[in-house]
Amino acid sequence: MIAPRSSFHEGHRRKFLVVIDDTPECDRAIVYAAKRAQRTAGGVVMLYVIVPEAGAPRWLGVEEVMRAEAYGAADEVLARAVERARQIAGIIPETAIREGNRAEEIVNLIGADTDIAILVLAAGTDSEGPGPLVTAIAGRAAGTFPVPITIVPGTLSDEEIVAGA
Repeated sequence: MIAPRSSFHEGHRRKFLVVIDDTPECDRAIVYAAKRAQRTAGGVVMLYVIVPEAGAPRWLGVEEVMRAEAYGAADEVLARAVERARQIAGIIPETAIREGNRAEEIVNLIGADTDIAILVLAAGTDSEGPGPLVTAIAGRAAGTFPVPITIVPGTLSDEEIVAGA
């Protein structure tokens, strides 16, 4: 059970959650969330989820090295995303790195931070559909998801996103 949102209570502010990855459309979600947070005096939380590889070696030393490399890569991707949000809207987002299933970790973070009020995703632009995360969350779980979901079309320019944020 997810706790009620507290983002509009005194001493709290509404936060927009963006799932960060290496996809081109991820930048569309960053632009929207950063500008929306700036315009509404809110905040942004950026989540990077490390998805364990199926069949990866479970030997103690190898697993630790692989985990350290994954966290290093996550830190780099998050640093670029934070800098992008700072350039766009002058805000410094909070960051989180989790390990596991993306959809489950998104819900877990929302449950842990009652100020997260909106999940911002961006749809992919290729012919294979909107992308696995949008499909997983908006398709199967949308009816029971704990916060509203905003999906930004991946084809919009910065200017078009800013105009609607």
